[in-house]
Amino acid sequence: MVLVLWLGALLGLAAAGGSAGTAYSAVLSLPGTDSARAHDLLAEAFPERAGDTDTVVWRTGPGSSVRDASVRDRIEPALQEIAALDGVGDVASPYAPGRAAAAQVGADGRTAYARVTFVRQAAEIPEDLIEKVVGTARAAERDGLQVELGGQAVARTEEPPAGGSEAVGIAAAAVVLLLALGSLFAMLLPIVTAVFAVGTGTLATMLLSHVTDVPEAAPLLGASIGLCVGIDYALFIVTRHRRGILRGLDPGESAVQALDTAGRAVLLAGGAVCVALAGMFVMDLRFLDGVVIAAALTVGLGVLAAITLLPALLGFLGMRVLSRRLRRLLAASGPEPEEPGGLAARWAGFVERRPRTVAVLAVAVVAALAIPLLSLRLGAADQGGHQESTTTRQAHDLLAEGFGPGFNGPLQVVVDRPGPADTAGLVERIRDTEGVARAAAAPPSAATATTGTTVIEVVPTTSPGSRETDRLIDRLRGDVLPQAGADAHVGGVTADFKDFAAATSDRLPYFAGAVVALGFLLLLAAFRSLLVPLVAALVNLVAAAVAFGVLAAVLQWGRGTEVLGLGTEILGLGTEGAVAAFLPVVVLSMLFALSTDHQVFLVSRVHEEWVHTCDNARAVRVGLAETGRVINCAALFMICLCAVFALGGDLEGAAAGIGLAAAVALDAFILRTALVPAVMRLLGRANWWLPARLERRLPHLAAPRRRAEGSRATGPGGPRSPGRGRPGNPPPADPPRLGGRVHRAAGGLRGQSVRGRARVRHGGRHPRHHRGPGQGAARVQRIRRVRRLRPVRRL
Repeated sequence: MVLVLWLGALLGLAAAGGSAGTAYSAVLSLPGTDSARAHDLLAEAFPERAGDTDTVVWRTGPGSSVRDASVRDRIEPALQEIAALDGVGDVASPYAPGRAAAAQVGADGRTAYARVTFVRQAAEIPEDLIEKVVGTARAAERDGLQVELGGQAVARTEEPPAGGSEAVGIAAAAVVLLLALGSLFAMLLPIVTAVFAVGTGTLATMLLSHVTDVPEAAPLLGASIGLCVGIDYALFIVTRHRRGILRGLDPGESAVQALDTAGRAVLLAGGAVCVALAGMFVMDLRFLDGVVIAAALTVGLGVLAAITLLPALLGFLGMRVLSRRLRRLLAASGPEPEEPGGLAARWAGFVERRPRTVAVLAVAVVAALAIPLLSLRLGAADQGGHQESTTTRQAHDLLAEGFGPGFNGPLQVVVDRPGPADTAGLVERIRDTEGVARAAAAPPSAATATTGTTVIEVVPTTSPGSRETDRLIDRLRGDVLPQAGADAHVGGVTADFKDFAAATSDRLPYFAGAVVALGFLLLLAAFRSLLVPLVAALVNLVAAAVAFGVLAAVLQWGRGTEVLGLGTEILGLGTEGAVAAFLPVVVLSMLFALSTDHQVFLVSRVHEEWVHTCDNARAVRVGLAETGRVINCAALFMICLCAVFALGGDLEGAAAGIGLAAAVALDAFILRTALVPAVMRLLGRANWWLPARLERRLPHLAAPRRRAEGSRATGPGGPRSPGRGRPGNPPPADPPRLGGRVHRAAGGLRGQSVRGRARVRHGGRHPRHHRGPGQGAARVQRIRRVRRLRPVRRL
């Protein structure tokens, strides 16, 4: 029935989405900025020039010129055909009369360009119109005549097809899960669950775009986060279910226990991820609201699929969730001991024995990777970082070679109602400004006489991502334009990126602070501890610092590009480069979501063991041994998905993939499986300290369930045996059979303190009172300290 309901929901949403289509918001604006004001004035005075401006560039072979009749006869008809297309506002040709047109031919006479201005912004232009422009221009190409196109709109035609990264991610997840679980059916369970969640979430986002503003990037980001956490949640439950079967539980009882323990952790993790995503509201960037809605919706559906669809699939498979080898081993040797084994258990034991060494080494690695963060600079990422085979990259290189690097990011100074003399004087002032290669007023139009608005095109001497270009924009806004007494504003794509980078830099600390604070409060209520959520908050900040440190080292310092096979000439790296302004928001949102999952998985299992044994060292060791493999598998899958973006060939994707892959790898292999367990081992019982006044006021969110009777964990004194409760009390009566061993164990221990429940499992004695060989006087001292402890309050 559950499977039928999920299939019906998926097919119903697909039908509704297919008939309704999408209405994604395409305008990413920052109201109140100087570039936004320039765009508003330009749209009011020159509607035909207010849209995206792209470039057609052509270059002739040696011994010829762009002014040759053979070249002109091929290029001019193509430009006229482009100008006649519906949606194209203006085409500025170098073959038009006037000095401005003549300046569009390079000094060597072999390179020329034409500006194609659309009536809409790049994200709003229909793709078929862009393809017509590209096809018309490229049709003029012949031997000895190279024609390329650049610009934001043209770049949309070179984007990879939708769903490609998700498909590669699913394939990578299948390989990782098959190697980790060793069973085809077990491998399919997390993937099927995540596919249902991501499919319904994406289709629901399509429908939501009709009632609220949802940007085009929202489905991609939501699907990426949903796919990662969906597989994480299902893998965590499946792993706990398989462990229960291997320890002697029936498949049905094991599924109940897995859902009662790992399922609760999944609910908590999903809530924590949604809280992390909600932190983007603090950025006060309205176009991010739709991203939050899409991602949170997909994550919520991933949690719902993990606790409803996955148990139904587990019931359908039964024992087939184990591989044939494990089923034969279980039948021949019987249930395995509860004490975990394998590589993860050996590593957990090493962390337990050498916590200081592990913590010091982990901090050293983290500090080394985070140092480049000090030189991180946000800014514009031009198309020089695209693949060399793309037309946008070829156009970028031709313009930089023929006219200088500044031609790839011209500025637009929009002046409101100047006089003719004022305009000429302002143009001269701008030309004399340091960092300006060229400045010229745009030809007047019919609207100029009515509105009185003038546009001055300014070409910097440096590339769009250069620090000197940022300084030029600040110089124009702060000195040149105010001193001229003009009501002028600096706009253009480069100025837009700079304003977005400034807004992101100013609000990013609030975003990180809100995410950390909300996550701290949630984990505080869940685990009834002050230090556990505090450690989680600090580690999350460390992971973010490492992510940005790696970005700065690779994209600005050029470190590690040879190892990655990405040359600096491909990525546009170097000390002059800048990290794209949108990357911190994307990387932080995905990183906080994944790191919160890992933290909840680890600490929930540690907390569960602590509640049952009151032994912090054992709790940390068992928790790390049983969750480390899940965390590492999830990290490997995410790293494979990030590698798809890192090797995709464009600067933005490579930067996001490199930064996120490095952060996820460090978070899983160093922070969550080394630093956090080592710190928790060193803190000891202080991990679980909480002031009594705060304890009474906090709500109970995710208290772990009581251990099943079938569990046979061995402690210092040997296997646990059922006892008779506190001395002098009669043995508890067996409750009615409600649901197998889980309910019998819970009924037999209900109403007793943590110490009392521990005594039940150790024949009436507290586990700390067991004396093993070689323990001697130190053991006696520990027993005396335990006797002085106050009883732990009842759950």
